Amino acid sequence: QVQLEESGGGLVQAGGSLRLSCAASGGTFSTYTMAWFRRAPGQEREFLASMHWSDNAYYADSVKGRFTISRDNVKKTVYLQMNSLKPEDTAVYYCAADARVSYVNSWQPALYEYWGQGTQVTVSS
Repeated sequence: QVQLEESGGGLVQAGGSLRLSCAASGGTFSTYTMAWFRRAPGQEREFLASMHWSDNAYYADSVKGRFTISRDNVKKTVYLQMNSLKPEDTAVYYCAADARVSYVNSWQPALYEYWGQGTQVTVSS
């Protein structure tokens, strides 16, 4: 059983930056594909970025060049560095984990077994 806990959300002005963290406990972190998703009010859950256990990263076009995913297998933590934030980035951000998810399918939320509770990010204009 894997537990995930996100942190680092908050209120930031447009153009600012935030770094989200997702700490994992249980399981073998280094073998998991880790991913970040978000859900804005009234919208579907949206894939943002993933990092396979091989360290291959994959980004949604909407955040490519602005967001960076990274992981620290010693700390069992995955990060999402978010730069040049826009009001439309306002959402609840979730991390997800699953050892069975391949790099090519890592954008699909239904494939992930473990999810965090989410952290709110609000970007003011």
